[in-house]
Amino acid sequence: MTDTPIAVEICCCGNCEQNGHDKVVERPLTAKELKQREEDAAKYAAEQAEKEANELAKAKALESAQEKLRKLGLTAEEVTALF
Repeated sequence: MTDTPIAVEICCCGNCEQNGHDKVVERPLTAKELKQREEDAAKYAAEQAEKEANELAKAKALESAQEKLRKLGLTAEEVTALF
């Protein structure tokens, strides 16, 4: 087993033997592909962190709004009915 990520390329021509090439080719990722993979992973991690931060902020805002309504005299059931 190798630590180098590989690309698997599958030909869909249907005539691989007649055309003189393999149906499946496994090869190491190129430096460009590895760089893109790292960039994509970093972008995804940043997007996930932003999404989690937004969800947390929304939850805190909702909790704050509910608490303010309770302080105005609404019951827990009334507050729940509004949301």
